[in-house]
Amino acid sequence: MVRHHQPRKGSVAFSPRKRVAKETPRVKSWPQNDEPKLLGLAGYKVGMTHVMTIDTDKNSPTNGMEIFTPVTVLEVPPVVVMGIRAYEKTSRGMKVITEVLADNLDEELSRKISLPKEYNKSEAIAKIQGVLDNTEEIKVLVHTNPKVTSVPKKKPDIFECGIGGANPEEKLNTALELLGNEVPASDILKEGQFVDAIATTKGKGFQGVVKRWGIRIQYGKARRSGKARHVGSIGPWTPSRTMWTVAQAGQMGYHKRTEFNKKVLKIASADEVDQINPDGGFVKYGVVKNDYVLVKGSLPGPSKRLVILREAIRPTKAEDVPQINYISTKSKQGV
Repeated sequence: MVRHHQPRKGSVAFSPRKRVAKETPRVKSWPQNDEPKLLGLAGYKVGMTHVMTIDTDKNSPTNGMEIFTPVTVLEVPPVVVMGIRAYEKTSRGMKVITEVLADNLDEELSRKISLPKEYNKSEAIAKIQGVLDNTEEIKVLVHTNPKVTSVPKKKPDIFECGIGGANPEEKLNTALELLGNEVPASDILKEGQFVDAIATTKGKGFQGVVKRWGIRIQYGKARRSGKARHVGSIGPWTPSRTMWTVAQAGQMGYHKRTEFNKKVLKIASADEVDQINPDGGFVKYGVVKNDYVLVKGSLPGPSKRLVILREAIRPTKAEDVPQINYISTKSKQGV
């Protein structure tokens, strides 16, 4: 009898599959860019719609033709640079030396962190400039403005963002210019650019092995025990333990995920919200009130979820400005 061979069901690349500790994702890697600007921004996922664009892919059979393209809408009010951090390289990795905070912080931040009552900004700036020789990396702290969107919360989301520059001194100068200021999406991204989307996926709760790992439903004799949606074997007698690679029931969804090379099709200001808002607003979100970004394809997470867009860390395609001929404003159910 020929032995049956079959690839394993489900990937073990993301194990252990447990819930994220914080819904706001932490970005661990940033691309190297000599242009003095922020290397990422955050927005809130609105929903999906579709546009009609001209296909510019030279290898596509529809090159030069108008095609249907699904897009995700992100509402991206200007982010605020609230702090600067200096890192030094140690034997145990990158460690924070010192940091500088802006002096005109939003009062809504008190819902998130404890704001210092007495703070000398000038001394903090002098200190971070004094340790510049030992500084390996400069990053900035950025917070969002959810209270101006349709997301029902006032507490800002805070995340650490990379900044462009040839050396730490240039990065520090750029960060000091941006400290305390609002930075719109148009100053960070450009149309046609490829970005990486980092977010927390939809949570699906405790699920069985068929839905979680995609194993086949038992048939024949294996079903006579009264169970069909279970693993046929969880391992041999020796070793007398269950390996971590065996498909088992557990938490599904609500994981941090990164999707690479998502194309930005449009960056629009708040004056152009009429071009995107359907009658009555988006399902499970509402009306877009601020700047918004159209990203080709789908993005992780449900509506109202925070999504961080980072400059592509490994771009593989040429960037060209897309030509959008039509944006659908029909209400989309279930997206």
